[in-house]
Amino acid sequence: MVEDSRPSWENPMQFVLACVSYAVGLGNVWRFPYLCQMHGGGGFLIPYLIMLVVEGLPLFYLELAIGQHMRQGSIGAWSAINPYMGGVGIASVVVSIFLTIYYNVINAWAFWYLFHSFQGTLPWAECPLSSNLTTYVPECEKSSSTDYFWYRETLNISSSIEDHGGIQMGQALCLVLSWMVVYLCVLRGTEATGKVVYFTATFPYLVMIIYLIRGVTLHGALNGLKYMFTPKLSDLADPKAWIDAATQILFSLGLGCGSLIAFASYNHHNNNFEKQAIVVSLINSATSIFASLVTFSIYGFKATFNYESCLDRTQLLLINTFDLTEDSIKPDNLDDWISHLNASFPDKFATISSQIEGCDLESELDTAVEGTGLAFIVYSEAIKNMGLSQLWSVLYFSMLLMLGIGSMLGNVAAIITPLRDSAFLTRHFRKETLIGMMCLFCCLVGLSFTTRSGNYWFTIFNDYAATFSLLFIVLIEIITICYVYGLKKFEKDIELMIGHRPHWYWKITWSVVSPVLIIGLFIFYTADYIMGGTPTYQAWDSNLGKTVTKEYPPYAQAVIGLLLVTSMICVPLVALITFIKKKKEQAKESKIITTAT
Repeated sequence: MVEDSRPSWENPMQFVLACVSYAVGLGNVWRFPYLCQMHGGGGFLIPYLIMLVVEGLPLFYLELAIGQHMRQGSIGAWSAINPYMGGVGIASVVVSIFLTIYYNVINAWAFWYLFHSFQGTLPWAECPLSSNLTTYVPECEKSSSTDYFWYRETLNISSSIEDHGGIQMGQALCLVLSWMVVYLCVLRGTEATGKVVYFTATFPYLVMIIYLIRGVTLHGALNGLKYMFTPKLSDLADPKAWIDAATQILFSLGLGCGSLIAFASYNHHNNNFEKQAIVVSLINSATSIFASLVTFSIYGFKATFNYESCLDRTQLLLINTFDLTEDSIKPDNLDDWISHLNASFPDKFATISSQIEGCDLESELDTAVEGTGLAFIVYSEAIKNMGLSQLWSVLYFSMLLMLGIGSMLGNVAAIITPLRDSAFLTRHFRKETLIGMMCLFCCLVGLSFTTRSGNYWFTIFNDYAATFSLLFIVLIEIITICYVYGLKKFEKDIELMIGHRPHWYWKITWSVVSPVLIIGLFIFYTADYIMGGTPTYQAWDSNLGKTVTKEYPPYAQAVIGLLLVTSMICVPLVALITFIKKKKEQAKESKIITTAT
C-alpha cells in the first residue's frame, strides 16, 4: 500500500458517480435491449439478474477492494499483490488502450449527429435529390434516408475493408473535438473528473426520463412494451441466453479494464466500498432495464409506423389496380379483400402479387438491431417521425455523448493512473504532458477509423479487442486473489478497511462460482471462434442499398489475431521475465556468498 499523499475524491459521492458514469455506458442503451429482444423479452431478466448476483457483484466488489487497499493503478496493484502477476495490470492497460482508441470514435459520431440536429429539417429525414434535381439519389431510394445518412453522409463507407479511401475531414474534426473534451475532463485528475461526473452521470437519466414520458405517449409504444414484458420462457432453455447474460454483466460493469481499480485507488483507506459496490452494480442493472423501457417504446412506435405504412401501401395498390372506392378496404378486412380479389380476378391479381408485402407487426418487433445500427439508424428513423424532431434529436445525441464521455473517463483513468504511479515517468514528464501525449497518440491512431473503410476496422476492434482478453484477465485476477495472494489474507485486508470481514456469500462466489462461470465462458468463446470458420463482416453495397456478408482478408485476420493475444501474452511474459530476474539475483547472491567464504 502506498503513502497517503495520493490525491483523493472530495467525498464518497464523487467516487460513486464516477463509477456509475463509467459503468453505465452505451452498452446499457444499445446492447441490453437487443439481448432482451433476442432471448424472450422480459424472460431474459431471469438469467441476467442471476448472473448479476453470482458474477457481477462479487467481481465488482473484488476490484474495488484491490484498488482501495493498494492505492495504486492496476500495474502497481498487481505487482504488489504478487511480483509474478504484474502482467495482469499491464494486460488491463493494453485492453484499455484498445478500448480508448476506438470508443471515442462513437463520441465523434454523436457530435456529428448532434451538430446536424440544428437544422430546419433533419438531414436524415428524407432522401437528397440527384444531380438532375428531379429524382432522389438511387442509393438512398434503394435503402432509406436514415441508412443513407449513416453509410454515405456520415461514414462515406467503402464497399469493402480492402478499399481504404482517405480520411473523412468531418469525422476527423469531430474525433479531434472528442479528444479535446476528454483531455480537459481528465487534465486535473480527480479534482476535475470529480466535478465532471456530476453531469455525465446524471444528465443521461434526465434525458431517459423525458424520452420515456414521450415514448409511452407515442402511437404504438404499448406494442413495444407489451413485447418486452411478455416473457418467452422457452427461450431460457437456450444456453446462449445464459452465456449472453453472463457476458453482458461482465462487460457492462467494466470489469478487468483496470478502471475500477484506478478509481478506487483514490478512495480514503476506510471508505465503505462494500455498500458502494452493491449500489453501483444495482444502478447499472436498473439502468439497463430502464433504458429498455425507453427503447421498446421507441421500437413499438417504429414497428407500428412501419406496419401501418405497409398496410397503407397495400391498400393503395389494391384500390388503384381494381378501381375500388377509397374507403372500401380497411386494415381489419385487408386479408379478406386479398383473398376475394385473388379468387375473382386471378390473372389481374397475378400482375401485382409480387408487389404485395407481407405486413406483420410481430415480424417488425422481432427485427433485432444492436450497436451503431440501433443508436444511429433505428433511433434516427424514429426521431424523424416525431413532432419537434430537432429537439428530440438534440436530447438523444447529447445523452449518447454524455454516456460515451463518462465511459471514456474510466478508460483513460485506467491508462493514466498506472503511468502516473511510475516514478520514472513522473520524474521526466509533467502530469499535463503525460496525459496530453496519451490523448494525442490515441487520437492519431483513431484517425484510421475515420477513413472510408474505418467502420470495418472499428467493428474488428469492437468485436475482438476486449472479449477474450477481459475474460482471461478477470479469471487470472480472481484466481490470483483466492489461490496465490490467499483468500484469508484478502479477508484481513478488507477488515482493516471497512471494519468487518466479507460475508460467506462473497467468499463462495470468489473461490468457486465466479471462476467456474468465467472458465465456461472462456471455453465457449474459444470454441465459437475456432468452429466459426473464417471471420466475416457486413459490408455496405451501394448498388443494392443494403449490407452484404464478406470474409475478412488475411491481413485483417492477422490483426484480429494480434488483438486477441497482445494483452493476454503480457501475463505469462511478465511472469517469465520476473522469474528470470529472480534467478539471476539468486545466482548473483550465491556467487557473492561463495566468494566471501
